Amino acid sequence: QWLLGEDADTGSPRAAPTPTDERIIGGQSCGRHQQTYQVALMDSPNTVRCGGVLIDPSWVLTAAHCDTKRPISIRLGEYSLKASEGTEQCIKSTQSFPHPNYNLTSHDYDIMLLKLQNTANLNNYVKTIGLPDRCPEPNTECLVSGWGTTQTPKGTGYPNILQCGKVYIQSNADCDKSYPGALTKNMLCAGVKEGGVDSCQGDSGGPLVCNGKLQGIVSWGSQVCATKGKPGVYTKVCRFTDWIQDTIRENSSN
Repeated sequence: QWLLGEDADTGSPRAAPTPTDERIIGGQSCGRHQQTYQVALMDSPNTVRCGGVLIDPSWVLTAAHCDTKRPISIRLGEYSLKASEGTEQCIKSTQSFPHPNYNLTSHDYDIMLLKLQNTANLNNYVKTIGLPDRCPEPNTECLVSGWGTTQTPKGTGYPNILQCGKVYIQSNADCDKSYPGALTKNMLCAGVKEGGVDSCQGDSGGPLVCNGKLQGIVSWGSQVCATKGKPGVYTKVCRFTDWIQDTIRENSSN
């Protein structure tokens, strides 16, 4: 278990630990094909391991703790896991680039790039999302999405439809109070003050989008998701734009 601060709350990574993958709490189905940047990292044809985000036609951004150390099937243009709509593209990753400073224990630098075997075909259902040019202000309204659990702590209801939750960026001070000693400069918190809306196991690696820009990657949080005073913790994408751009540039064949 991961011990956090003095209250020893166990921080749970939000990757689906087993085939019982799990989902957004307190949200609702996203609008059909509105989250065109959302991708699914598949463990098997019907099991989502993690979420991810298309940031370039050949590159997906996700959480480092989603790394499988082998090529992974990535689904783009996906909305309902059970229905084949003709919008889906399935592309394997060829290389993974977890951040070199990623720390499994502290969840610091929990970010990873995946290079796609083939370039994604961009259309109305599959689009890239822009990286931020500045960090988000507290209280900014954001949207988190994923195919993770809608029940916590033991997920049993697995919607096949992509779920969306509206959350708000929290100040660093509030975030520190929620998880004493566990926050680093590479993390941000987002949630709702009263609890009830949160990312959860299975949403890991997925996007937190604020004002049309990718500001967070689902990383970790309290074991019981959507608990009041325990917001979701995200990798702070604005701190990694140089690393992302450099890694893509150094590993793209012209």
